[in-house]
Amino acid sequence: MKKIITLSMLFMATALFAQEETTEKKLSISGSVDAYYKTNLTSTDVSNAFFNDGDGGAQSFGTSFANQTGFALGMANIIASYEGDETGAVADLVFGPRGEEAITGLNVNQLYAYWNVSDDFKLTIGRFNTYLGYEVISPTGNFNYSTSHLFSNGPFSHTGLKADFTLSDDFSLMVAVMNVTDVDDNITGDYAFGAQLGFKGQFLNFYYDGADSDVGLGFEIDYTGGFDISDEFYLGINAAYNLENDDDFSFYGVALYPQYSLSDEFGLGLRGEYFGGHQKDVDDIPAVLGLTLTGSYSINNLTFKPEIRLDSWNNDLEPFVDNDLEATSSLAAFTLAAIYSF
Repeated sequence: MKKIITLSMLFMATALFAQEETTEKKLSISGSVDAYYKTNLTSTDVSNAFFNDGDGGAQSFGTSFANQTGFALGMANIIASYEGDETGAVADLVFGPRGEEAITGLNVNQLYAYWNVSDDFKLTIGRFNTYLGYEVISPTGNFNYSTSHLFSNGPFSHTGLKADFTLSDDFSLMVAVMNVTDVDDNITGDYAFGAQLGFKGQFLNFYYDGADSDVGLGFEIDYTGGFDISDEFYLGINAAYNLENDDDFSFYGVALYPQYSLSDEFGLGLRGEYFGGHQKDVDDIPAVLGLTLTGSYSINNLTFKPEIRLDSWNNDLEPFVDNDLEATSSLAAFTLAAIYSF
């Protein structure tokens, strides 16, 4: 029955997108490039530590992206959008280490077509970035340059069919059927189901797949939102709970993102995150407290982001080394990133 329903939805989407559109369409090109410099403050930049680049090189926080020391590249992002009154398509391509870490082949970050069935109903089919979480793949969409543990352990993208509904001026709803998270080819025959309920800029997100934990994510519930405390002060919030299908390692966490604009060009943002996990038959799973302070200074389309980050693990976990190459539970680093948007 599940396969019949899925095939019916895909057939419907194919038929809808096959309809000809007579209105004028608009092609636009946008994107970004980014690079950075990073140095560890509490350790040497080269050490064979638990969290490293996979080759015994510079130790890092164990989160996605920006893990190299010295001068390093982020990614080049080129987005082509073809938009009409009712239908359109987006081809979002990435090149470079940040993009390669986030996608599964062919440099394709997003690739989808959509149909605005009505003012309140939209269908999208293809590969699109995840609706879960506060942070995104592109550095232009985040205040902090480094990424959180919540973002790094959740899904990056989905391939499937989703429907967006505007229920009222305040409420929105999204439902989706997809391949298992971050998988383009459905080699397992499993599908994932997602939903998002929005209310005045606050979003409650759900994800479920029944695949083996080596492939799937299991079940995740996620809250993402924020509040304008004043014209200058914004507070972002993200909280998530994940449960693997076979009770393997699962995670939970919460992150706060207070951000303050000192001028049109300069702002400060802090990410405070608590992230932990649980695993069957393991009682003492470590958790991490992360604090990241980022400045953001913009000159036209160029933005500089100086950043200081400190991660500290509890439960006697010592995944890092200090300047004396002694095992330690914490790591601090300084990063200076440059991001150009066009």
